[in-house]
Parts: sequence; structure tokens; C-alpha cells
Amino acid sequence: MIKFYKTNLKNEVEEIEAFDTNCWINITNPSKEELELLSSNLNVPLDFFTDPLDVDERPRVEYDDDTDTTLIILKYPIKNPDNENIKYGTKPLGIIKGKNFIVTVSKSKNSIISLFEENKVKNFSTYKRSRFILQIFFKMSNLYLKYLSKIHKETDMVEEELRESMKNKELIELLNIEKSLVYFTTSLKSNEIVLERLSKGNIIPLYEEDEDMLEDVIIENKQAIEMCDIYSSILSGMMDAFASVISNNLNIVMKVLTLVTIIMQIPTIITSFFGMNVRLPLMKNPLAWVYIILMSVVSAVWVIFWFKKRRFM
Repeated sequence: MIKFYKTNLKNEVEEIEAFDTNCWINITNPSKEELELLSSNLNVPLDFFTDPLDVDERPRVEYDDDTDTTLIILKYPIKNPDNENIKYGTKPLGIIKGKNFIVTVSKSKNSIISLFEENKVKNFSTYKRSRFILQIFFKMSNLYLKYLSKIHKETDMVEEELRESMKNKELIELLNIEKSLVYFTTSLKSNEIVLERLSKGNIIPLYEEDEDMLEDVIIENKQAIEMCDIYSSILSGMMDAFASVISNNLNIVMKVLTLVTIIMQIPTIITSFFGMNVRLPLMKNPLAWVYIILMSVVSAVWVIFWFKKRRFM
């Protein structure tokens, strides 16, 4: 799907029917024919459109001298509600900057681009292409921080469940969260490399008002990287600790079951002894069964007392 947008005199984004100078072209899950036609009309290399559609494409900056166009590929965070193994991941987003247009390319619709489409970004203009790129970066960093905050809350919930758990379910959930953090860290560090190249000013022209925003974007991105590193370290230590907790909980259960088995075995031995078909003490006493029960209870209580004294219980 291909949509064309342009900022009007009120500084509001409007959808237009066809290409116009200083417009923004948003491409979402396009067909091969659409890309070939757009590549021919805009005089942009076809691989500039196809590369961002590859889910494994890494963030980078590429410049084509012949057409004077720049390709910037970033990784933005996503939530996978249907994927139990990895709740959070990343996908590539391509930005193509031409002489009098700018293009965004993605495999699926994302919340970052939707903000611009719905006029929810202040001071956004399709005429200011360099600022548009920095605004995408800024919203992307904010989205990373938002998802990291959710991951932190989910980790706390799993931690509460793990304290009394003897199963591997919670550990597996922590492992899946750790996988998400690995994806986030890798993508954020790759985005940081792209930012460093942009900060040199030879990729896209940076005006004085854009330099302040670039500095804010770099700070936000570094903060997200630091949060990922901190949460990854906490998760790694937590998983090791709670693996020991689960093992210890299981040992406690086995210990209790063993003690109960030993205590219950004593009355069984006594009653089995007096149940033999041979001459035994108290065999003609009508209260023999009372004495046997008392002997069993006293012996079991004594064993319990001995276990407690030895701190086995």
C-alpha cells in the first residue's frame, strides 16, 4: 500500500492523491509491481525499497551518487502478542531521502508512522526532511523506553510468582523476556551507529534547530541502551538465583515427605511386630491394643522431637 502526504498551510498533514514536490510517501507491505513503478518514477534504486522489507536487515546508511538519494534503515520495537517465545522484538524501517521527497518503507503498519499520519507530532512538516528523520528517531527511542518499562513490570510479576514456585514455567518466561532484551539491545546499538553517522552532518544537512533535536535523540537512545543493559544484568542474576530457589523448594518438599515417611513408618513397624502369629507380650491382655497405640504415638512424638532438636524440621 502506498500513500502520499503533504503538509498544508496550517501545518497539518493531509493525504494527497499523487506525488507532489516536498511530499512524504509512506509504503506499507507493497507489491513488487508497486515498488518497480515507484522506483522508476522517482529514479531511486529498487533495492532501496526492497531492503527494508527484509526482517533480518540491519540498520545502516547508504548513499547513491547517481540519483543523489540516501537510504537509512532503522530497527523499531514491536510487541508480539501471538508469539509466546518472544513477546517483544524489532522490525526494520526504511527512510529514503531524495531531492524533493522523503519515503518511509516498512513491512507492516507501525505505531511510529501512525503518529505522523494522525497529526500527533508537533512541528512536523514534509518540507523539513532532515527534521522528519530525527523526529522518527526520537519517537522510536521513546517507544523503546515505553516497552522497556512494560518489560520491567512483567519481570516484577514473574518474580513474585517465582518465589513460591517449583516449576520451570516462570523461568521460561524470564528467558523469553531476556531474548526480547537481546533484540532490543542489538537494535539500539545498531541505531546508535546510524545516529553517529548522521551527527557528522555529511549524510543529511543539519540546521541549527536540528542539532538540538539530534542531541536529544542521542541521549534518549543511550538511555534506552543503558536500561536494556541493566535489565539484562538483573534478569541474568535473577534467573540464576531463582533456579537455585526452585531447586531448594523442591528439596524442602522432598525433605518433608521423607520425614513424614519415617514418622509414619514407626507405628507401622510396632503394629506389624504385634501382629505376628507367635507368642508375644500382652497377647492375653484385653487392653493390649490401647498400649500398642500409645506406644506407637509416643514413639512417633519422640522421633518428631528428636528431628526438631537436630533441626531436621
